[in-house]
Amino acid sequence: MNTKEALLKYILRYADNNFILGQRLSEWCGHGPILEEDIALANIGLDKLGLASALYKYAAEVDGKGHDEDHYAFMRHEREFMNQLMVEQPNGDYAVTMVRELFNDVFDYYFLQELQKSKDSILAALATKSLKEVTYQLRHCSEWVIRFGDGTEESHARAQAAVQELWRFTGEYFEMNEVDETMLKEGIGVNLASLKDKYYKHVAEVLSQATLTVPLNEFMQTGSRKGVHTEHLGYILAEAQYMQRTYPGAKW
Repeated sequence: MNTKEALLKYILRYADNNFILGQRLSEWCGHGPILEEDIALANIGLDKLGLASALYKYAAEVDGKGHDEDHYAFMRHEREFMNQLMVEQPNGDYAVTMVRELFNDVFDYYFLQELQKSKDSILAALATKSLKEVTYQLRHCSEWVIRFGDGTEESHARAQAAVQELWRFTGEYFEMNEVDETMLKEGIGVNLASLKDKYYKHVAEVLSQATLTVPLNEFMQTGSRKGVHTEHLGYILAEAQYMQRTYPGAKW
């Protein structure tokens, strides 16, 4: 694998994460538990879609095949997406959404800190801009998880169930392959293994404040690096890609 191929996959991987999670969060629009939270989640979703759009645009430049950002979001098939399995999981109740957000945003927080040091000036600049947004997003979901966990008996039970269900997808954040090795060699990418201890320490601290228990199971579900996903991704893409696939090249 040459540097250009690795860089393209590296960009698309993180773009896909933000695109799919942005789609998931947009499903809450008009359905939030309170008006303020409805607006907050919509804004967070827009932040993630905005980063995905910028990354897809950069991917198009690297690819050099004349595509635009819409091509990568709307014209690729399920097995071509490389997003983490975590972000495609259903919203569930609000505790599930916030726990999923916590698990993802803790990773983003440490990943973007390191990506700022990238020799790729575009990725470094996007990381610096996005880190400010993720810092707020992490504070937001952490407060909700603590509120649920240290709340009523029912809210605690729902939050703990969400932690148990989603924990098996956290290990995939640190899985590395040839793409990562190539990017590390070129001084572009992040050593994901170096983030693991900080990640789990941070998550454990939030869960402790929430009086929630860290799961003991060590099994981790993987597959996204090979384009193998849960059944949920296909449904997300069917909805997100409908317009472009029905009317290719349509303009407003």
